[in-house]
Amino acid sequence: MSGIDIASIGEDVPLLEGIRTTRAIRRLKPDPVPRELIRKVCEAGTFAPSGGNRQPWTFIAVMDPDRRAWVAERYRNAFRRYIAPAFEAAEQDPDFSDAKRRNMRAALHLADHLHEAPVHLFVAGWTRRGREQSQALFPAIQNILLACRAVGLGASLTTAHGSFRDDLDPWLGLRPETPSCALLPIGWPRGRYGRPPRRPVDECLYFDRVPEEGS
Repeated sequence: MSGIDIASIGEDVPLLEGIRTTRAIRRLKPDPVPRELIRKVCEAGTFAPSGGNRQPWTFIAVMDPDRRAWVAERYRNAFRRYIAPAFEAAEQDPDFSDAKRRNMRAALHLADHLHEAPVHLFVAGWTRRGREQSQALFPAIQNILLACRAVGLGASLTTAHGSFRDDLDPWLGLRPETPSCALLPIGWPRGRYGRPPRRPVDECLYFDRVPEEGS
């Protein structure tokens, strides 16, 4: 996609509409994404809150095809091992949810085609007192996902890279005190944004206290 006005793209998407229609998009086109657009969505991440305004995040956008292939090979092997029990359970259970089957197939598609995703965005962050600060990184991650929605990019969140993080993080140039937390494959979507299925808010919202069962 060429001729993108980086400054204006996504600026007109209403906030609540963007929140309601941001869903995981795991089927991505291999077409390149401008670095300036990745910079824009990562900038949105920097406006997330963090304790003490420490802003512990680091973003690494892997865009080189050979480096993406390195990530994809390890991710595919790790994810297939991870999801195999779920596929076995689905085969043995005739009542297994169709929605869960679709989600599993989409996640497996991403694993098998991760090398095609033009951007592998890793989010890392400083440790504090020897502990990871994922609670400070996930608001930034959500901001990036919302920004991707606004500018028309497809994206999803995965942490399955964690099984090979000991090899990955040094390869990314990360020090032990700034471990990776998440991987966001980003690209132009093959599907469309839309409202994902959610249970009604009245089933999970209470005022003052959660009532006792049966009351």
